[in-house]
Amino acid sequence: MLKHVTLFAALLVPGLAFGQETDLDDFDDLTRDPGTTVGSEVRDLRNEEVAKPAEDKKDQPKRRKRVIKTLQRKTFMKIGRTELGLGAGLVTNDPFINRYIARVDGTYHFTEVASIQLEGGFSPDFGQSDWKQITKQIITENQVTPDISKIQFFGNVTLQYAPIYGKVAAPGNKIINFDIYGLFGTGVVNTADDLEALQAENDEFALATQVQVHPSLNFGGGTRIVFGKNIALRVEGRGLSYIEVLEGINLEMKNNFIVQTSFSYFLGKAN
Repeated sequence: MLKHVTLFAALLVPGLAFGQETDLDDFDDLTRDPGTTVGSEVRDLRNEEVAKPAEDKKDQPKRRKRVIKTLQRKTFMKIGRTELGLGAGLVTNDPFINRYIARVDGTYHFTEVASIQLEGGFSPDFGQSDWKQITKQIITENQVTPDISKIQFFGNVTLQYAPIYGKVAAPGNKIINFDIYGLFGTGVVNTADDLEALQAENDEFALATQVQVHPSLNFGGGTRIVFGKNIALRVEGRGLSYIEVLEGINLEMKNNFIVQTSFSYFLGKAN
């Protein structure tokens, strides 16, 4: 009996294996064209996938190239350099007179953000030509004497702090550097009372205090626009504050606001 079971199992197993192979062969025959092999079909599919993007690129229109500027290394350096400036300005908040100022300065930059400046300014006296129209009216028509004091010259020692630095794209693929800074310092200012406007040309007290020198404070801010490696343009607004004596008896706090522009030249190498 055991011999018959073993013989029956031996005949059954090869039959199952043969049946599985037959089924797979039939599936391959259904999915594959006559005369082709599996390897050739795979190669054809890969070739088609590679060829399609090339054909799509030919159909696409040509795109124009654009130059995109990115952050660049800082090319202008101030640290360890001396800046010499020459410029002009005017007092903007005096209601009675016009005061025009010529100025020179020298600035030494300890770091990229901190520097110290020595500044001197001179304002010429043009007499009645300095008077504004309202001043002429109240003196000649209303017989009123305004308190007029003119800045003659001044000198300041000022600290600069420039925490903001930037770049601007200019035509011709050029880059313009700039910084924004604050100012605070002290100094002296020389003033002269306009005795003609005060109608006190023969007053002893007025004559005694006509010309005065005052300690002063100056504060404000500005921007520096750099062209190349050595030349810059500066635009500043400064307050100049001091206390003076008018007509020998009156104390008055003066707060002059000066707008000024300067061209400056940097000595030393722009490392």
